[in-house]
Amino acid sequence: MKEEIRHADHDKIDLRVWKRLAAYGMQYKGRVLRTILVLLVVSGVDLAYPLLTRFAINHFIVGETTQGLERFGLLYLALVVVQGLCVVLFVRGAGRLEMDICYDIRQDAFAHLQQLSFSYYDTTSVGWLMARLGSDVSRLSEMIAWSIVDVMWALTFAAGVIVVLLAMNWQLGLLVLAITPVLAALCIYFQRRILRQQRIVRKANSRITSAFNEGVMGAVTNKTLAREDAAQGEFESVTGELRTAAVRAAVLSALFMPLVVNLGAIATALALWRGGGLVFAGVIDVGTLAAFLSYTTQLFDPIQSLARILAEMQAAQASAERVIDLLDTPSDVQDSPEIVARYGGLFHGKKENWPKIQGRVDFKDVTFRYKTGETVLEHFNLTVEPGQNVALVGETGAGKTTIVNLVCRFYEPSEGEVCIDGVDSRKRSQLWLQSSLGYVLQSPHLFSGTVAENLRFAKPEATDEEIRQAARLVHAEDFILSLPGGYGAQVGEGGGKLSTGQKQLLSLARVLLADPRIFVLDEATSSIDTETEALIQDAIQTVLAGRTSFVVAHRLSTIRSADRILVIHNGQIRESGTHEELMALGGEYYSLYTHQYRREATQTALE
Repeated sequence: MKEEIRHADHDKIDLRVWKRLAAYGMQYKGRVLRTILVLLVVSGVDLAYPLLTRFAINHFIVGETTQGLERFGLLYLALVVVQGLCVVLFVRGAGRLEMDICYDIRQDAFAHLQQLSFSYYDTTSVGWLMARLGSDVSRLSEMIAWSIVDVMWALTFAAGVIVVLLAMNWQLGLLVLAITPVLAALCIYFQRRILRQQRIVRKANSRITSAFNEGVMGAVTNKTLAREDAAQGEFESVTGELRTAAVRAAVLSALFMPLVVNLGAIATALALWRGGGLVFAGVIDVGTLAAFLSYTTQLFDPIQSLARILAEMQAAQASAERVIDLLDTPSDVQDSPEIVARYGGLFHGKKENWPKIQGRVDFKDVTFRYKTGETVLEHFNLTVEPGQNVALVGETGAGKTTIVNLVCRFYEPSEGEVCIDGVDSRKRSQLWLQSSLGYVLQSPHLFSGTVAENLRFAKPEATDEEIRQAARLVHAEDFILSLPGGYGAQVGEGGGKLSTGQKQLLSLARVLLADPRIFVLDEATSSIDTETEALIQDAIQTVLAGRTSFVVAHRLSTIRSADRILVIHNGQIRESGTHEELMALGGEYYSLYTHQYRREATQTALE
């Protein structure tokens, strides 16, 4: 497991973070080296220009001759052409490098998100993740691709200029270089303050992205509660914090670069003042002074580039930290290296080594606590035989969903074991178990695409006939064929073009297509109409036969035929038995069932 990097709100650039990110660029060493090479050629040509200027002044102007002017012009033109071609190659290479790095980081981040457990999504907002994978990754890939080569050019060119300056006149060269300590002090001063403001900007930007997401998703709720003004005020508060921090960062950046430029102008003035005196004293010639002034001006180009890159790194430091933190976040549910070696990982299972799942489930003295410290289950024991249909009932928060999530290994027990076919589920791969699971949620989710494409998510190689058969089993084909395009109809983002009942039928058909050995329905019929519920219940009776199944029930009338009904209270089994046994017992299940029956009867009479 990669070492997790955590960052406090310090004011220094963490080179470990940038080293990690630079590794993405170094995956393309050949392209990076070629890009740096063409920049070195550009640097060499830049270094040659002042020398050509010195020759032109001393030979053509001071010498008052045109001899060799044609050759000089051709040489100058050749250097311009070579430099132009190198600039084109540089822009092309760095641009491709930026896109490749952006692609690689996003691929790694998305793959890592697929491996993280439910607990990560319990505490992480969608807006935060969108900001990381969107603007942060784009910004960092641009920084890495262009800054790697820019830094190499700046360092190489600055070193070349310094060598030439000292070679031409070391006293004058040292006078020009005396300004660099002041520049270093300015960089240190501004980097801390810019970095602090940029961290505030990135945090506020994440909250804004999250607020946008909630605003769009909750637009109907805001309207029904007539709280548009309150929602607008909350959003203005978040954006106001971003604006304040962004303005401060912009002011600091606006001060930083002009100060660097002014220092360059001061160094040039010093060179002109001292160099002019040396020309009059006959120590150096006019061409040398002109070249010296040109080099002095050019010296601050790479220094300004380094200062710009430093400022950008300061601004992007917060983004870099958050992206690395995302990539390094460990999953609470992980397969050991030994398990991966034998059974494969989440993306590449070694199916030839997978034992066939029979469907026996055992909870052995299981205790489960959330990261917040809340204990949901404590010393919980349960045995479910293969093919048994178990229903879980109880009040909200009793632990029903936690139990089925532990069966699916979406979470792992804090203590004890959850065994599948007598073996601790942690001694098998996650993919082995979850490939044999069918999970139908209370709020079904469909992906953008056609009806057929959504059904094939469970079994990509499924034939058209297999898809139609699954749809017929859950009585979904009638409404599918009524859609424009039938199985080729677009369902819209999140299935927005379909009703909740229709989405639930497709969700159930999708799970059936995978032919799971363990089936979980988490209040799958609680949000649909009674007619659709009857269709689903009829399908469930047929398809659950011979499969181990867990049904988290809201409507108790839907579980009367369950092999076993468990009444869960505060993470413990309060009652257990068939519907008839529990009704005869006259306990908690009897009270829940009769109360719900009377309520539904009253509603039916009122309708």
